Order: sequence, then C-alpha cells, then structure tokens
Amino acid sequence: MGSPYGFGGIGKTIGPLGLALIVGSSNYLKPDVPLPQIPLAFLYLGCWFLMAGTVYYFFGIKTRSLMGTCKPREGIVVRGTEKKYEDTGRLDHIAFAATDVEGMRQRLQSRGVKFRESIVPRTGDTQFFLYDPDGVCVELNFPKS
Repeated sequence: MGSPYGFGGIGKTIGPLGLALIVGSSNYLKPDVPLPQIPLAFLYLGCWFLMAGTVYYFFGIKTRSLMGTCKPREGIVVRGTEKKYEDTGRLDHIAFAATDVEGMRQRLQSRGVKFRESIVPRTGDTQFFLYDPDGVCVELNFPKS
C-alpha cells in the first residue's frame, strides 16, 4: 500500500486530536466546535493544508522527472502544425482501447499517417503508436483476436 496510506492514517489521528485540543473539546475522536471557536478551527485546518502543501512542494515526487520528456521518435513527422515542440510537457501519451486492428492499419496507411506497431508479449495485444498535431503520442490498444 505504501507510505501515503500511512501518512494519511497519521493525519486522520492528529487532525481531530489537535482540533479538539485547540478548541477545548473533551471528545478527541469527533470534536464539537463551539460557534466562537470556528475561526480558530478554520485557522488550524488551514495551517495543516499549508504545511501539507509545503511538504509536497519541496519533497513531492515529480513523475515526469523520473521518466524524462516524451520526444517524437526519429522519422515521425508531426503533421498540421507550424510550431515545433521540443517535448510534450507534462503529458507523456494518451492511450485508447480500440477495435478492428486491420481496418485501423489500412486507414492509417491510406492517409499516410506514420505509426509504430508492437505486440504486447504477455497478452498478445496489438498496439499502435502515433503522434497528434501537437506532438503528443497516441497509443491505440487492440485486443488479441
């Protein structure tokens, strides 16, 4: 399950406990907040959100930095755009479930769309990889027939 579940469990314990201590409630599991204490309760919860956001900002895992950027493969021409992009930014690719692998292959070839075809070894499914006009990789997954 990983550390996020553990940290979430700690937050679910410390949050109500701290709120009960700040507003003076005797019920630590479900603190009752008197009306005059509501601004203090919001300040307390806001501080928790700020702290969590700060921790995430400085220590959060950035998945794009682990994988690098998605650059179009050699020989792939991004059609229909005047702008040239070095990479696709934070979006690596988008995948779709598809049907009729033969029909799609003929359709792409008849329109001159360059694509890469591969077979998934574990399942035998067919995959097509092509690029949209902005250079984003599109993956089409066809079930084994």
